[in-house]
Amino acid sequence: MIRWAKSSLLTDDEKIKKIMSTHLPNAIEIHLQPLLFLVETALTHRILQLKEVREQVDPNVNIVTTILQAESEAQAQAQIEKEQNPLDPTVSLEIERILIEISYSTQSRGADLDAATLSIFDMVAKYSWETKLVLIMAAFALNYAQFSLLIHLYYQSTNPTIVKTKSIIKGLPCNIQGTVELINPWVDASNKLIKAMLDVTRILVKFRELPSVYISPEASSLSAAVSAIPVAVYFTIRSVVACASQSASLTNMLHGSERELSELADKLIQKYDDLNKHLHICNEHVEKKKNVEAYLKLLNCFDTANNDNMESIKALIKSKDGDLPLFNGITKKQVDINVLKRKSVLLLISNLNISEDELTILKLIFNESNIITTRQEHQYEVVWIPIIENHSLGGDEMETQFRRLINKMPWYSIQYPHLIEKVAVKLIQEVWHFKNNTILVALDPQGRVVSPYALHLLWIWGSNAFPFTRFNQESLWKAETWRLELLVDGVDASILRWIYENKYIFLYGGEDVEWVKTFIGTARDVGNAANIQLELVFVGNSSKREKIQQAIDLINNEKLNTSYWKDLTFIWLFWSRLESMLFSKIQLANNINKFDENDSIIQGIKKLLNHDKQGKWAILSKGSKILVNGNGNRVLRALSEYSDSPNHNFDLSFKQYYENVPSDDVHDSCCCFSFPVNGTRFPNCMICPECHRIMDKKIILSCCHKGHIPELLY
Repeated sequence: MIRWAKSSLLTDDEKIKKIMSTHLPNAIEIHLQPLLFLVETALTHRILQLKEVREQVDPNVNIVTTILQAESEAQAQAQIEKEQNPLDPTVSLEIERILIEISYSTQSRGADLDAATLSIFDMVAKYSWETKLVLIMAAFALNYAQFSLLIHLYYQSTNPTIVKTKSIIKGLPCNIQGTVELINPWVDASNKLIKAMLDVTRILVKFRELPSVYISPEASSLSAAVSAIPVAVYFTIRSVVACASQSASLTNMLHGSERELSELADKLIQKYDDLNKHLHICNEHVEKKKNVEAYLKLLNCFDTANNDNMESIKALIKSKDGDLPLFNGITKKQVDINVLKRKSVLLLISNLNISEDELTILKLIFNESNIITTRQEHQYEVVWIPIIENHSLGGDEMETQFRRLINKMPWYSIQYPHLIEKVAVKLIQEVWHFKNNTILVALDPQGRVVSPYALHLLWIWGSNAFPFTRFNQESLWKAETWRLELLVDGVDASILRWIYENKYIFLYGGEDVEWVKTFIGTARDVGNAANIQLELVFVGNSSKREKIQQAIDLINNEKLNTSYWKDLTFIWLFWSRLESMLFSKIQLANNINKFDENDSIIQGIKKLLNHDKQGKWAILSKGSKILVNGNGNRVLRALSEYSDSPNHNFDLSFKQYYENVPSDDVHDSCCCFSFPVNGTRFPNCMICPECHRIMDKKIILSCCHKGHIPELLY
C-alpha cells in the first residue's frame, strides 16, 4: 500500500484530483444494505450524550457489574445483527484492514490527517464510490463503538481505575482528563458530524439503488450527481479520519478541537443538501419513466382482449391478494374485485359533485335492468371511480361527502379514493377526457374499452344501449326517426297514450312565467276554436331550475289547464337526453368521417336546443309526427294571429301560418351551440338549421368552480 507524503499544503481540489486518480473500480459487487444497517445501528446507538449519562449515574451500582453487563448486551446484540445480516468473510476482512489503517494513521503523534485520508482511499481503490464509503464507515463504526463504550463506562464509574486497567488490556487510550462540561462541546460537534456522515452515506446508497433500466449515468439528471459524489465521499472520509484522530487522543477534546468537527459537519450538510436535490431530480426522472411505462401498459390493457378483465381492473385499482377494495352499495359490505371477473363493467367516473339528478336516473336504469333481464349476456356491473384532486372541501368534509355518496349508490364503489392508481387518473383525464362532468366508460368481459361515451347512450336508450358497442349504437339510431317518442321516451306515460290516441300535443317551456300563462291561454283558445283535442305539457328549460319551479307554482296556484312534470329530475333528463343525442350523432359520424347535415334528427335537435337557449320554445305534434319546432315567441304570435283555414286541416294550416310569421319581428336569432372540448372531434363546419348558412366556430373559455374549461362555440 502507498504511504502518501505530507499533503497539508494541497488544496481541496488537488486532494480530490488525487483520490480520483486512485479510483479504479473493477465491478466488485457488495450487498450494501445489511452492512449499512449495521453501521447505522452502531453509530446511532453510540452517539454520546455525556451530560445525560452523568446525570443518570447511580452511585450504588457496582462498576464491575456495569462493565460485564454492558459487554454481555453488546455481544448479544452483535450476534443477533450478525445472524440477521450475515456478511461475507472477505468483506469482514476488508473492514478489519481498514480499521487497522484508521487506527494506525490517526493514533501517531502529529499524524498528517490528509495523508491518512488519501492512504485509506488507496486501500479501497477497486470499489465504487458508495461501496468505498460504506466499508470505511463500517470500520469507523467499530472504532467509535469501542471508544464510546469506554466513555460511558468511565462516567458511570465511581472507580475509574477499573476502566483504566481494562483499557490498557484492550489497547485503548484512557488518558481522559477534565469534566463533562468541558467535553460536552466536543460531544455535540461529534454527534452533529456523525449524523451528517450517516446522511451522506445513506444518500449515496440511494443513488446506487436507482434502477438503471430507467436512468443511466449519461442522463442529465444523474450526470450532475455523478460529478458531485466523489467530493462528498472525500469530505466524509476526511471526517472519519478527523473523528477517529480526536477520539484516539482524548486530551484534544479540551483544546477547542470541536471547531474542526463542526466545520466539517457544516460542509457535509451542504454536500448532502446538494446531493439530495440531485436525488430528487433523479427520482422524478425515474418516476416519469415508470409512469410512461405503466401508462403504456395500461393503454394496452384496455385495447387488448385478455382471458378476462382482471388485468385491466387491477391496473386501474390498487389491489393485492386478500384485499377488499370494493364496497357493495346493496349489502354494505367490502368485497374483492373478483366479483367483476368476466363481466361487462361500467366505470362511473365523477368527482364528489355528481348531481342528484344523475344519481336518481342512474339508479332507476340500474334497478330496471336488474328486474327486466337476468340473462348472463345482458348483465353488467357498475363501479364508481371517484376522482378527487385539489378538492375545495377539507379532509373531514371530503370524507363525509364521499361516505354519503357510496352509501347512496346501489352498485360497487371504490372503498377509498387513494386506491385508484395515479397513472389511471392520468389515463382517465387524458384518454377518456374526464374533466368535471360525469362520464361512463364501458368495458367488455375481456377488459377492453367498448365506449368511453356510454353515459350518453344510457341517457338516450337506457339499458337497451347495452353492450354500448358502435354496432349497437348504429343499429339503435337506424331504428329512430324525428318523432315525439324519441324526445320523451318513457318519461311520461300520459304523453305515450296521447301519441297512441293521435292527439295534438304541445311541449313547451320558458323562464318567463307571464309568457307561460299567456301561452297556455292562447293555445287553449286556438284548440277550442279549431275543435281539436289538444294537450299541453310544460317541460321548462335546460337551466335556471328556480325559474322552472316558479312556473310550476304559477300553474298550480292559478289552476292553469296544462300538464307538467312534477319531478324536476325528469325535466333535467329531457334536456340531457337531447344533448346526448347530438353528441352521439356527432361521435358516430366521426367514425365514418361523414356528418350528415340533412339528418332530420340532427336538424330537429339543433333547433330545439337553440330555442331553449333563447329562453322560450314550443313543439307541436300530432301523435308521433312533429309539426312545429320553434322559438316560443314566434309560436305564440302564430297562435295569437291564427285563423282557421277553409279546409279545416289544422296540421297543414297552422304549420304554414307559423312559417310565414316574420322572425325578425320577434327577435328570432340564428343558432348557437357550445360543446366542451373533451377530445371529441367535432365537424369542421355545421349548418344553421334556421338560416341554413355555415356557422362560425371558435374556442372560448367558460368558468366553472374549478377554473376555466375550454369550449367549442358554433
